[in-house]
Amino acid sequence: MALRRIAQIGEAVLRKKSKKVEKIDDRIIQLLDDMAETMYGAECGGGLAAPQVGILKRMIVIDLGEGLIELINPEIIESSGEQIGPEACLSVPGRSEEVKRPMYVKVRGLNREGVEIEYEAEGFLARAFCHETDHLDGVLYVDKIEK
Repeated sequence: MALRRIAQIGEAVLRKKSKKVEKIDDRIIQLLDDMAETMYGAECGGGLAAPQVGILKRMIVIDLGEGLIELINPEIIESSGEQIGPEACLSVPGRSEEVKRPMYVKVRGLNREGVEIEYEAEGFLARAFCHETDHLDGVLYVDKIEK
């Protein structure tokens, strides 16, 4: 495992759409491991998407204190409700803003073994899933700030 450099706002990689992972191989597993280590090594990091470490692959990791969630090719397949709350981002240091997100989401993706899994999340975890999957489409939370 290795700590990777986290891209900062203004870097082009953060604004590009990530590609679907077609094959889960040793390089993808290594990337998941590196992403988790980088997230845990960052101050106040609760999630990280592959573009944040310079890799345009559809992969995210999240840990809000309940254990590591790894998702390959995640997609939000259902959402409902509404919440407005503060968000921050490792790629936008020193800043936090109010953002509107769904209160509930259902997310589908693959685990590191290639098995399809689903998560249902409410509140802060739903916010984290939305935040990280936005990164995969080149969207930052600052694009969604409540005026």
